[in-house]
Amino acid sequence: MLLALTREDRIRGCILAGACGDALGAPVEFMRLAEIRARFGEDGIRDLGPGARQITDDTQMTLFTAEGLIRASRRGREPGISHASSIVHDSYLRWLWTQGLASRHPSFSSAPGQSWLCELPAMNAQRAPGNTCLNALMSDRMGTIKEPINGSKGCGGVMRVSPVGLVFRARQAFAVGAECAAITHGHPSGYLSAGALAMVVAESMEGAELPAAIATARAELANWDGYEETLAALDAGVGLAKKGRPEPEDLETLGGGWVGEEALAIALCAALAANDLPDGLRLAANHSGDTDSTAAIAGSVLGAQHGVDAIPTGWLDALELREEIERLCDELAAEFPSSLS
Repeated sequence: MLLALTREDRIRGCILAGACGDALGAPVEFMRLAEIRARFGEDGIRDLGPGARQITDDTQMTLFTAEGLIRASRRGREPGISHASSIVHDSYLRWLWTQGLASRHPSFSSAPGQSWLCELPAMNAQRAPGNTCLNALMSDRMGTIKEPINGSKGCGGVMRVSPVGLVFRARQAFAVGAECAAITHGHPSGYLSAGALAMVVAESMEGAELPAAIATARAELANWDGYEETLAALDAGVGLAKKGRPEPEDLETLGGGWVGEEALAIALCAALAANDLPDGLRLAANHSGDTDSTAAIAGSVLGAQHGVDAIPTGWLDALELREEIERLCDELAAEFPSSLS
């Protein structure tokens, strides 16, 4: 059984552990496994510290997702899929502005204002932002599931949607998560992996243990067009975890995590097989692939499952923007004292 955690514990745990995973995996992204071991030792990268403390675009966009959800709620309209995703899109345009780029979309403003996130130097730093996200946001239209903006299934959709699961319940979390990912990623595997992650987080917020949360998301996934590839990857990740704690070479059989369904599979496998939260992030951060994204996703799931106290104090102390992330978590918790159905 999981500990009796407060809603605030899980919200802070999800976003802070996701940021820790992002920072842990960032120094080894684009490195082959042999290179990781040569630099950090046989066990790979292990801890946050001076060389592993900076967030990347994964956390930047996650924070703007949270900001968008807060803004949508404050507009005072009836919550809905298109409404939530359109306001989140506006927040992503603010992130685009922090990257020194402009959009042709009518909602884009060259002076976004009223967003304290835009004032933070670390949020204005360019931390290897994904070209798919940049190009989609520079467009004159917003991508949707019905009208895809491209055919990409990169992991840039799934890596940023965990806040959706913190504020929506069950099937609504899946739908809103998928819509938010479809803003930039038009392939079903690019947005359905995001929907599945959002639902796993939502189920975790309700106290479901991880295998049950994944099973619920799996059942919902099968209701969507184009689900087959994501379902196969998810099942492969769960199946690998059932064999015991995987070695990095085992994780690499699931792919590199560069695309949505592979990133989800690697992250959930690591989370299921882990002895505890830091072990799960280390598992997800040491392989030849998109290590910051897979570790960020694993962190968001394990943080929602086990709360903020499961994160090592030393990691939180080292994490870039720790206090600012906590502030946003508190704003999210205050705006959403309970999840929306």
